Amino acid sequence: MSFSVTFILIAITVAFSLPGVNDPARLSKWVFNPYVVRVRKEWYRVVSHAFVHAGWVHLLVNMFVLFFFGHSVENYLRAVYGHAGVVYFVLLYLGGILFATLPAFKKHSDNPRYNSVGASGAVAAVLFAHILLKPTEMLYLYFAIPLPSFVFGIGYLWYEAYMDKRGGDRIAHDAHFWGAIFGVAFMIALDFNNLLMFFNQVSYWIQNLFS
Repeated sequence: MSFSVTFILIAITVAFSLPGVNDPARLSKWVFNPYVVRVRKEWYRVVSHAFVHAGWVHLLVNMFVLFFFGHSVENYLRAVYGHAGVVYFVLLYLGGILFATLPAFKKHSDNPRYNSVGASGAVAAVLFAHILLKPTEMLYLYFAIPLPSFVFGIGYLWYEAYMDKRGGDRIAHDAHFWGAIFGVAFMIALDFNNLLMFFNQVSYWIQNLFS
């Protein structure tokens, strides 16, 4: 049986997150602080912040989403690209981490009080890779409201963009938004047919809806 990269990522994230949940001093060594990154050249924080979480709820939500959609995307990439699919999945995840930090780095590089933690950017990249591949699969909003995944995705992007503009809730909505964009862009760059198949599936779903 082949190993699961998704499971390994979850295990690493949980192992790194648990000590920091009740130890802010330990957590502070790993958070993404653009000012510290720029001034002290602690570039490792650009990646390390995605493997730690400040609270149980944030950790559980991210790992729950990664568990379900990570396996889906990883299995697809393995099926299509073989062993190279493992590399592509890791690049998708790490690329989501890096790309999601760019807006915050540009906006807060002179703000020593800005901190960010969590795998949300990377998880959003995986989620939206799944949405691109399976746009008409039903997702359940609040575990109760069924929505085609492409409809969910549109709503997700609108919400994150709106909340990022509004601000005030101390959540890195820009990381969610740009992580999602990276996930879509990565899968299209990997194979442009993924975009064509996305539109074909959505078009067929709409036709059936009104037939």
